[in-house]
Amino acid sequence: MMRRLAGCLLSAALAGAAACAEPGTEQAKPGRVELTFELPKPMFVGTPKNIRTPNLEPPRKGARPPLMVPEGTQLLSAGKPVTSSDDEPVVGEVEQVTDGDKEGAAGSYVELGPGTQHVQIDLEAVSAVHAILLWHFHAQARVYRDVIVQVADDPDFIMNVRTLYNNDHDNSSGHGIGKDQEYIETYEGRLIDAKGARARYVRLYSNGSTADEMNHYVEVEIYGKPAE
Repeated sequence: MMRRLAGCLLSAALAGAAACAEPGTEQAKPGRVELTFELPKPMFVGTPKNIRTPNLEPPRKGARPPLMVPEGTQLLSAGKPVTSSDDEPVVGEVEQVTDGDKEGAAGSYVELGPGTQHVQIDLEAVSAVHAILLWHFHAQARVYRDVIVQVADDPDFIMNVRTLYNNDHDNSSGHGIGKDQEYIETYEGRLIDAKGARARYVRLYSNGSTADEMNHYVEVEIYGKPAE
């Protein structure tokens, strides 16, 4: 290992590089920082063993890897307008999706009807989206089906629609077969690297869960920068 590191340092010096990372580590690119955010308190401990789904990701070992984003990345979605495919939510109001309340207790989430439903956030300006962090429901371990996240330039999702995340393995929601895996809901939420996608509107789909056929959203946080 020391020989490899010495060779790396020599190569870096010849190339005029400032530093050389050890094998197995990643250097932050210039102008990029780790995304920081506040998580809600955990509502349960441990990984349940009775959840059966054909596309479940394996348990993660250790902490969630950091997501590096450009300097100046900020929370864009706080208090932004929210609409949904369900005009009359069963529980709560769609405004709760961006109200900052991430707790899993009763009264902290909106419940939409059965089938494929979505919530949509208007950032009110074209932005470079670098990360999306979402919580469906984390008071109980469950897996939500057909989690799809898309961005677009118009509210009807006709212009320049791009899919950032899709774990619909059988196209049951009709937006194509996704390559992402299903996951168990926890207080950490699902962090998605949006890779700087330029968009004004963000739409998030789901199609029930392993608990029941309803759709829930506690909070969605969208991080980015105003588009240049």
